[in-house]
Amino acid sequence: MTAHLPEPFLPPGPLNSLCNAAAKTAREKGWEDTPRTFVDFIALLHSELSEALEEYRNNYPIAETRIENGKPEGIPSELADVFIRLGHLCVSFGINLDEAVATKSAYNESRPYRHGGKRL
Repeated sequence: MTAHLPEPFLPPGPLNSLCNAAAKTAREKGWEDTPRTFVDFIALLHSELSEALEEYRNNYPIAETRIENGKPEGIPSELADVFIRLGHLCVSFGINLDEAVATKSAYNESRPYRHGGKRL
């Protein structure tokens, strides 16, 4: 399935507002010129997480943002990129993130202590 940005984006909500802002910037900066598939977005999310891991592997402090040539770098910056990509995905496919997080959080609150018994 290929994405397109609906108008007027997602309904109001704190997460949806951030998603809408990310998608609006993506559109304005030309990242909507070529439609992206769901798989494209998942790959881009993976790449941002991998960049955060590389920052960690290169011994940068977890909570530190540094500026290199005017660009924010570091694990916080890469995690911000994850959210920005996720927001763009949610708007592109009409996923109401406020509703999804509220629904999933309510379900998680109902689960037993360390459900599933897994170590990690």
